[in-house]
Amino acid sequence: MGKIHTPHGTIDTPAFMPVGTQATVKALTPEDLLSCGVQVILGNTYHLYLRPGHEIIQNLGGLHRFMNWNGPILTDSGGFQIFSLNKLARVTEEGATFQSHLDGSSHFFTPEKAIEVQTSLGSDIIMPLDEPLAYPATWAEAEASLKLSTRWALRCREAHRSPSQALFGIVQGGMFKDLREQSAEQIVALDFPGYAIGGLSVGEDIELMREMARHTALLLPENKPRYLMGVGTPADLLAGSGMGIDMFDCVMPTRNARNGTLFTAKGKINIRNARFKTDPNPVDPNCDCYTCRNFSLAYLRHLFLADEILSMHLNTLHNIAFYQRWMKNIRDTIRADRPFDLAWTDDPAVTPGHPEFP
Repeated sequence: MGKIHTPHGTIDTPAFMPVGTQATVKALTPEDLLSCGVQVILGNTYHLYLRPGHEIIQNLGGLHRFMNWNGPILTDSGGFQIFSLNKLARVTEEGATFQSHLDGSSHFFTPEKAIEVQTSLGSDIIMPLDEPLAYPATWAEAEASLKLSTRWALRCREAHRSPSQALFGIVQGGMFKDLREQSAEQIVALDFPGYAIGGLSVGEDIELMREMARHTALLLPENKPRYLMGVGTPADLLAGSGMGIDMFDCVMPTRNARNGTLFTAKGKINIRNARFKTDPNPVDPNCDCYTCRNFSLAYLRHLFLADEILSMHLNTLHNIAFYQRWMKNIRDTIRADRPFDLAWTDDPAVTPGHPEFP
């Protein structure tokens, strides 16, 4: 447990960052985010570079002013999207060539370009360009990828000129512990102010993901922030916090909300289920979010089945509030030096009979 100080505020850790891909956390206003207890959000360099363009955002006062969010913002480098949205993306030592998923136009991203774009955006924490590794991959493929990512990380550090932005390093290495050790040694030697664990939650099973995350976290300095990228479920956040990880991000709470899946202290529920048709209760009696204070499960089910826009808003508001309360409970548990007592399950058929935490 700790604090990360940024020009736009302090982040209490461990913290969960809602994903604001295109300068918005889908279906929520900045006021909604604050009401949920959100401290920091994540923006996406790839998407903002393509639309509306980083120069436009810079000319309009930077990403904070553009989206009217006065708290901390972390932006990723866009590397994951370059490779996941472009089957024909081509990598050389110099950088990555890719086509826009919007209009097919050709673009070329170098490590220096990734820093330039993020500098224009004005985010508080920025990430170096790396080469995300497909899963599964061979040892040789993982080694080549991590070495390229290390060379790109060095170029990003050399291109980084903004003292108000913290550039984190990213550890790669696939699902191989020895390569994770090699990558961590190289990246830590570059002396970044924080470190991310990349290349996980890309198709491997949960136990392997957690094993690699735990192994990698132990290789990173305890006095600097550790960020597990793209993870995950409430159970993953609890497990990661127990490993000493400080920051998490994932689209799960917002994407699930739009699909009608809501998180509660007793697991997930599907709002489409017929048993909620006449249910007068809130989603979660332990939740004090606007949704749970004002609306019944029956109403939320009606909105979702009627394809009303309000459904996305109320569902997302609840899920983000749940995630933030979950992280606060984890922080409180760490502060009180109590053992974790997980009462949330990924299996909606299982209903644990305990409170969230002791």
